[in-house]
Amino acid sequence: MADMFLERSASKNFLRLLEDFPVVVVTGARQVGKSTLVQHAFAGKADFVTFDSVLDVENAKREPDLFLDNHRTPLVLDEFQYAPEVVPALKRRVDKNRSPGQYVLTGSQQWGVMKSVAESLAGRAVFLDLDAFSLAETAGAAGQSWLSAYLADPAGFLGSNPSRLSPRFPLWEQIWRGFLPEAQFLPIESVPAFHDAYLRTYIERDVRLLADVSDWHLFGRFVRLSAALSSQEVNASQLGRELGLHPGTARRWLDVLAATFQWFEISSYSGNAVKRVSEKPKGYIADTGTLCAALAVSAPSALPAHPLFGAVFETAAAGEVRKQAGLLSPRPNLYHWRAHGGAEVDLLLERDGTFFPIEVKAKSALSRSDASGIGAFRKTYPQLKVAPGLLLAPAEKAFPVTERDWAMPWDAAG
Repeated sequence: MADMFLERSASKNFLRLLEDFPVVVVTGARQVGKSTLVQHAFAGKADFVTFDSVLDVENAKREPDLFLDNHRTPLVLDEFQYAPEVVPALKRRVDKNRSPGQYVLTGSQQWGVMKSVAESLAGRAVFLDLDAFSLAETAGAAGQSWLSAYLADPAGFLGSNPSRLSPRFPLWEQIWRGFLPEAQFLPIESVPAFHDAYLRTYIERDVRLLADVSDWHLFGRFVRLSAALSSQEVNASQLGRELGLHPGTARRWLDVLAATFQWFEISSYSGNAVKRVSEKPKGYIADTGTLCAALAVSAPSALPAHPLFGAVFETAAAGEVRKQAGLLSPRPNLYHWRAHGGAEVDLLLERDGTFFPIEVKAKSALSRSDASGIGAFRKTYPQLKVAPGLLLAPAEKAFPVTERDWAMPWDAAG
């Protein structure tokens, strides 16, 4: 099975945090590889306990101190949201001994994890958010980041004609499979069954612990409708109308999706200077495999002709930028921008007082008009320092589309 392991870009960050903090909390969606990352990093040199939503593993809930006494450190507590009773006992131990690298906690439910840690381990624990694979990781090039190079020297990076990655699968198939680890190794005919099972398990296990949902069939429809609206501005009222839900219920259910790492939102940028700007966030399904399954896309070959292919590709590109941004310290601020007149910039990063506009285009033949949203942003905010803009696309190579903006392959290497 060694050939089925792909190195993670977060591994170095994880090992560094272990050197400085007594408790490291690794969070992320179900099956993104949290346990694998931790096990690989420790190479069998840590005790590893996986908690269960039903069983009281080793009486950890009833006797947390005795449970901890029976394990050496470093100790990994996998899916620890199922045994929050252990956390106060951990606090007492860490207060007596602040040595780094003692405990690693993993969890796939953000609310449960955050509540437990905020109450008992504040100031003692540090978080590492783990996403599904990035493009670089699927290509066996963990650690490569074009975003880091772009933010450091945008003009120099774009003018250097960045090389491209060599992904495991063609573009359409990679997006259709998605980026969850298991989906990378399955035969293509088994991928739809994997995503169906993933969604069913997610609803039956994770959502039941977080949400007061009386109609699970309706919630499943809600997940699929949310997926169909990926890359659009969030409109809870519209979601509610489609399913006969109160807008407040639709908003709470979106929060459940976000709390279980199946959904993320990007805030709007207004600058507080111009009123005629949308203030709604844009929402995205976290994994394009889930999205394609929700849209009933039967095969990779059906994806380019799908009426929502542009939204699917934007979801993939936005997810890629978000994954790379999450590895930077500090993380750049991430926004989208849309004027009521229609001009928009899909992704807008802010770092060190400079704004980096990124448009996503699901086509390879790009022209000046495709950068019109970036131009509109510059005109709207002439006082801002705006870097050369970027058009992420399924292009063969980087090339200028205006005097200041470049098209670039979305699978560029670092």
